[in-house]
Amino acid sequence: MTAATTILLLNGPNLNLLGTREPDVYGYETLDDVEQLARAAAEAHGWSLESLQSNHEGVLIDAIHAAAGTAAAVVINAGAFTHTSVAIRDALAAVALPVVEVHLSNVHRREEFRHHSYISGVADAVIVGAGVDGYRLAVDHVASKLGR
Repeated sequence: MTAATTILLLNGPNLNLLGTREPDVYGYETLDDVEQLARAAAEAHGWSLESLQSNHEGVLIDAIHAAAGTAAAVVINAGAFTHTSVAIRDALAAVALPVVEVHLSNVHRREEFRHHSYISGVADAVIVGAGVDGYRLAVDHVASKLGR
């Protein structure tokens, strides 16, 4: 049996606008910058990284389901779906993979509706407020947790 050596990186709605969307909150780095940073961190630990961004909840859920047979862990910034999607939470719980939740901004310093996460309850770790470096921290955590 071959162990999965891929980390699945998922980004939710509006993250395709990184670099131009509210840069005072989210910074000037683009989604491509985020993916390159995460991929470099994964490769430094001997892992590969598959990334997907979607503005559609079902696409993210389908990717999570598919990860059950292909990925060793999931790093996810579900964007606004963090605060609304029981379905994404249930998909993450169902595949029983290690999960790290990432948010660029410190959601606890923002609007109250952003303080609740459906994903945190099934995540092994939650990283908030570290900007794009949070993605590297998430990958490093996964690599440490899985012993590579």
